[in-house]
Amino acid sequence: MAAILDGKATAARIEQELAGQVEVLWEERGVRPGLAAVLVGEHPASATYVRMKRKRATKIGLHFELHKFAATVTRDELHATIVELNRSESVHGILVQLPLPEHLDAHEVIDWIAPEKDVDGLTTLSQGLLYRGEPCLAPCTPKGMIRLLDEYGITTEGKNAVVIGRSELVGRPLAVMLSSRKRNATVTVAHTRTRNLGEITRRAEIVAVAIGRAQMLDATYFADGVVVIDAGTNVVPSKESKTGRRLVGDVDFASVSKIASYITPVPGGVGPMTVCMLLENTVEAARSITSGG
Repeated sequence: MAAILDGKATAARIEQELAGQVEVLWEERGVRPGLAAVLVGEHPASATYVRMKRKRATKIGLHFELHKFAATVTRDELHATIVELNRSESVHGILVQLPLPEHLDAHEVIDWIAPEKDVDGLTTLSQGLLYRGEPCLAPCTPKGMIRLLDEYGITTEGKNAVVIGRSELVGRPLAVMLSSRKRNATVTVAHTRTRNLGEITRRAEIVAVAIGRAQMLDATYFADGVVVIDAGTNVVPSKESKTGRRLVGDVDFASVSKIASYITPVPGGVGPMTVCMLLENTVEAARSITSGG
């Protein structure tokens, strides 16, 4: 049976360390790291995610602001708010909760965020720095996936890694990070249109999945001893759950956990690490912005 890459426990440990760093910033510089969330509309999942981020942020001592707008907010109104947050000395990190209503261009809105406050790592400049291998605030989910490997002593040097998924949020930046000179993995990027996917994944020592297809990959897709990182988040019917639903990943955990060496659970794997890295990026941004350098 695979060892569990416990994102919940790992995130809790890192967040304890971050709480200490927050106190040091306050004691040494009089700075309380601040995170501002911009929420547009009444999307239930988005509201839940923001509440979770607020809870975790305030728990480690961050200043948290929520700027909530109706789904009919105009481009100019939203732009004015982000410009104000860029100028605010009490805010060191800004996140725009996605998705946005159709009349707003998500790429344009995100690019309004000052790069030094882009704690989601999604602005065009942040992505460019990441691709060039220069210092930047990295996207939270891929950063959290790699941090899990580090925390469990799993090296990527010279290993064959397959990233299944090519989104701007996870797949593409993760492939860049794994193939960087710091990580030195040999990376193949696959997706739902890839032919003979199993032939590719069975050659991999590390497989990271983020495609949004519930339990699509069973044990036949993997080699014995593989490390599996599942960033999928899918809701499926469940007779055992009180709500009649449960959360599963893109990987069939029951079968794959029997042959893998390490695997992330869903929930409790990548999800907690994503929020944890958002908090870490905010603390890093506060430290950088107030360094005086």
